[in-house]
Amino acid sequence: VVEAYKQGLRPAVGYELNPWLLCLSNYRAWKAGYHGKVSFLKKDLWKVNLSDCYNVIVFLAPSVKPPLAAKLLAELPDEARVVAGRFPFPSWTPSSTLGQGLEQVWAYDMKEVRRAARSGTGGSPV
Repeated sequence: VVEAYKQGLRPAVGYELNPWLLCLSNYRAWKAGYHGKVSFLKKDLWKVNLSDCYNVIVFLAPSVKPPLAAKLLAELPDEARVVAGRFPFPSWTPSSTLGQGLEQVWAYDMKEVRRAARSGTGGSPV
């Protein structure tokens, strides 16, 4: 979230249910000088409406990616970009990638993900 803010993405909001990770995130933001500039909210990602989000960054286990893909397809606007760290979405074709190993990220433009799903290229939509 801090890095998203540094890159100019506003608002920069993170969702976390684990209280320890929530405290750690807030502490790290404060220590880096971003207290009050970024937010970490104790909310369930599955219950948050993402329809007004244009940049989504996720660091989640591979087992969560298929149901998350369905949620993102249902809620995000075509202009949205999704960046996945550590693990790609298995059935989406990335628009770009950066890094390697544990530092690799995959970027997906929702318009392209939907186009590939409709045309049958790039796998199933989820």
